[in-house]
Amino acid sequence: MTHSPLLRPLDVQTFPLKIRSEVTVKMTDRMFEEKQHASLYQKYRFDPPDELKELILQYLDKKKGKPHQLAVDLGCGTGQTSRPLTAYFEQVVGIDVSKSQVEQARAVPGFPNLSYRVGTAEELPFPDGSVDLLTAASAAHWFDAERFIKEATRVLKPRGCLALFGYGDNVKIHYESCGDQLNNIYEEVKQILLPYTSSKVTGANSKLKDLFEAIPYPDKERIEIIPIKQQLSIKNVIGFIQTFSMYQAYLRADPSAASTLLERTTSRILEEMKVSSTEAKVNFIMEYFCVLACKPE
Repeated sequence: MTHSPLLRPLDVQTFPLKIRSEVTVKMTDRMFEEKQHASLYQKYRFDPPDELKELILQYLDKKKGKPHQLAVDLGCGTGQTSRPLTAYFEQVVGIDVSKSQVEQARAVPGFPNLSYRVGTAEELPFPDGSVDLLTAASAAHWFDAERFIKEATRVLKPRGCLALFGYGDNVKIHYESCGDQLNNIYEEVKQILLPYTSSKVTGANSKLKDLFEAIPYPDKERIEIIPIKQQLSIKNVIGFIQTFSMYQAYLRADPSAASTLLERTTSRILEEMKVSSTEAKVNFIMEYFCVLACKPE
């Protein structure tokens, strides 16, 4: 994308910032703040698939049209969704409640029209009617729905759009003839982590059904299944598990047991696949979902 010389990367300090208290964010929802967790997130979480990116951009083009000036990626984590947006918007801002996640995101060079700041989805540092697109990737289930929708409505331009997406827990793993065994291993890991799963995660597993219904815009849609297949190494599958909020909760509660779970899971996968290297790849199939909504005029 060619940028006008009159435009510069967004400096959110130029916006009138609201003063917010840290107590507005429940500490029980701060699941991604440790530096080690942020590092794992940067390394093992996925960029949004091309199919989903195209779906969102086509929706924005249809509902609002160009120019695409400002996109805001909420719960941006380490920037996996923020960075791809820079090719289509004059300015992109990633916002996350975790300082460690934002530090990891800022460490990735090469995106002059992208900036990050620490903040919440419920209190945004943008003027009324200034944002073309609000995205949230695997994050909206953590938001306070009522406050988020009110704030989104305030900052979105007329015909501006929401794109909230993620993936459910219906993951399938295939490698030659041992797909069933690999899926059983993955399901056993999920069962062990179940007691450490935040109730907020059920919002993602229900594909944001409640949040979708709460959005007051008449122009909205919810796509429940977007199958995405990719190849991942065994190392990356294990790394992906490490990024789960429930695994990190298990790790805090019982470090030895959590580490043993990863070691045992890795060994079992290697044995089932009859390979010796964690660089061996499997087919990893996920079901993405997406909520799209357009603010009225």
